[in-house]
Amino acid sequence: QVQLVESGGGLVQAGGSLRLSCAASGRTFSSYAVGWFRQAPGQEREFVAVITGSGGGRNYANSVKGRFTISRDNVKNTVYLQMDSLKAEDTAVYYCAAGRVSLVSTGYDYWGQGTQVTVSS
Repeated sequence: QVQLVESGGGLVQAGGSLRLSCAASGRTFSSYAVGWFRQAPGQEREFVAVITGSGGGRNYANSVKGRFTISRDNVKNTVYLQMDSLKAEDTAVYYCAAGRVSLVSTGYDYWGQGTQVTVSS
Protein backbone atom coordinates (compact mmCIF):
# COMPACT_ATOMS: atom_id res chain seq x y z
CA GLN A 1 0.00 0.00 0.00
CA VAL A 2 1.30 3.45 -0.92
CA GLN A 3 -0.17 6.77 0.17
CA LEU A 4 0.70 9.90 -1.80
CA VAL A 5 0.41 13.54 -0.78
CA GLU A 6 1.07 16.38 -3.23
CA SER A 7 2.14 19.87 -2.25
CA GLY A 8 3.64 22.98 -3.80
CA GLY A 9 0.79 24.20 -5.93
CA GLY A 10 -0.31 27.82 -6.00
CA LEU A 11 -0.80 30.92 -8.07
CA VAL A 12 2.04 32.11 -10.29
CA GLN A 13 2.40 34.54 -13.17
CA ALA A 14 3.07 33.31 -16.67
CA GLY A 15 6.79 32.71 -17.15
CA GLY A 16 7.24 31.84 -13.50
CA SER A 17 8.16 28.58 -11.79
CA LEU A 18 6.75 26.17 -9.24
CA ARG A 19 8.03 22.92 -7.78
CA LEU A 20 5.51 20.28 -6.89
CA SER A 21 6.31 17.53 -4.41
CA CYS A 22 4.75 14.10 -4.06
CA ALA A 23 5.52 12.55 -0.69
CA ALA A 24 4.93 8.82 -0.34
CA SER A 25 4.54 6.41 2.53
CA GLY A 26 5.55 2.79 2.24
CA ARG A 27 8.85 0.97 2.33
CA THR A 28 8.62 -0.22 -1.29
CA PHE A 29 8.26 3.21 -2.86
CA SER A 30 11.40 2.80 -4.96
CA SER A 31 9.82 -0.17 -6.74
CA TYR A 32 7.11 2.03 -8.23
CA ALA A 33 7.19 4.33 -11.20
CA VAL A 34 5.60 7.68 -10.41
CA GLY A 35 3.67 9.74 -12.87
CA TRP A 36 2.28 13.25 -12.81
CA PHE A 37 -1.05 13.95 -14.43
CA ARG A 38 -3.16 17.08 -14.63
CA GLN A 39 -6.80 17.89 -15.13
CA ALA A 40 -8.21 21.25 -16.13
CA PRO A 41 -11.91 22.08 -15.62
CA GLY A 42 -14.07 20.35 -18.19
CA GLN A 43 -11.15 18.39 -19.60
CA GLU A 44 -9.89 14.84 -19.29
CA ARG A 45 -6.99 13.98 -17.04
CA GLU A 46 -3.80 14.07 -19.09
CA PHE A 47 -0.32 12.67 -18.71
CA VAL A 48 2.45 15.12 -17.83
CA ALA A 49 5.57 13.15 -16.88
CA VAL A 50 6.73 9.80 -15.48
CA ILE A 51 9.88 8.57 -13.78
CA THR A 52 10.96 4.99 -13.20
CA GLY A 53 11.48 3.54 -9.74
CA SER A 54 15.25 3.96 -9.90
CA GLY A 55 14.97 7.43 -11.39
CA GLY A 56 16.97 6.40 -14.43
CA GLY A 57 14.17 6.76 -16.93
CA ARG A 58 11.90 9.72 -17.62
CA ASN A 59 9.27 10.62 -20.17
CA TYR A 60 7.34 13.83 -20.75
CA ALA A 61 4.28 15.00 -22.61
CA ASN A 62 5.23 17.07 -25.64
CA SER A 63 3.39 20.05 -24.18
CA VAL A 64 5.80 20.27 -21.21
CA LYS A 65 9.03 18.91 -22.68
CA GLY A 66 11.88 21.33 -22.10
CA ARG A 67 9.94 23.23 -19.42
CA PHE A 68 9.18 20.60 -16.75
CA THR A 69 11.61 18.27 -15.01
CA ILE A 70 10.64 15.21 -12.99
CA SER A 71 13.01 13.81 -10.37
CA ARG A 72 12.88 11.63 -7.28
CA ASP A 73 14.67 11.09 -3.99
CA ASN A 74 14.04 7.54 -2.83
CA VAL A 75 15.66 8.21 0.54
CA LYS A 76 13.06 10.89 1.20
CA ASN A 77 10.30 8.92 -0.59
CA THR A 78 9.52 12.00 -2.64
CA VAL A 79 9.06 12.78 -6.32
CA TYR A 80 9.33 16.33 -7.62
CA LEU A 81 8.01 18.15 -10.65
CA GLN A 82 9.94 21.32 -11.39
CA MET A 83 7.82 23.52 -13.64
CA ASP A 84 9.49 26.44 -15.39
CA SER A 85 8.31 28.90 -18.03
CA LEU A 86 4.74 28.30 -16.95
CA LYS A 87 1.91 29.17 -19.30
CA ALA A 88 -1.75 29.89 -18.68
CA GLU A 89 -2.60 26.56 -20.30
CA ASP A 90 -0.68 24.75 -17.55
CA THR A 91 -3.46 25.71 -15.13
CA ALA A 92 -4.94 22.52 -13.70
CA VAL A 93 -5.11 20.25 -10.70
CA TYR A 94 -1.94 18.19 -10.67
CA TYR A 95 -1.95 14.62 -9.39
CA CYS A 96 0.86 12.20 -8.70
CA ALA A 97 0.34 8.48 -9.04
CA ALA A 98 2.38 5.36 -8.33
CA GLY A 99 2.33 2.17 -10.35
CA ARG A 100 4.02 0.78 -13.42
CA VAL A 101 5.58 2.99 -16.08
CA SER A 102 2.65 4.19 -18.15
CA LEU A 103 1.45 7.20 -20.12
CA VAL A 104 -2.17 6.50 -19.22
CA SER A 105 -3.89 6.85 -15.89
CA THR A 106 -5.08 3.25 -15.81
CA GLY A 107 -1.50 2.09 -15.35
CA TYR A 108 -1.36 3.48 -11.84
CA ASP A 109 -2.62 1.92 -8.63
CA TYR A 110 -2.26 4.75 -6.14
CA TRP A 111 -3.19 8.41 -6.45
CA GLY A 112 -2.75 11.55 -4.41
CA GLN A 113 -5.49 14.07 -3.73
CA GLY A 114 -4.15 16.68 -6.14
CA THR A 115 -2.76 20.19 -5.85
CA GLN A 116 -4.04 23.24 -7.73
CA VAL A 117 -1.72 25.14 -10.05
CA THR A 118 -3.00 28.42 -11.45
CA VAL A 119 -0.99 30.43 -13.95
CA SER A 120 -2.15 33.99 -14.56
CA SER A 121 -1.49 35.55 -17.95
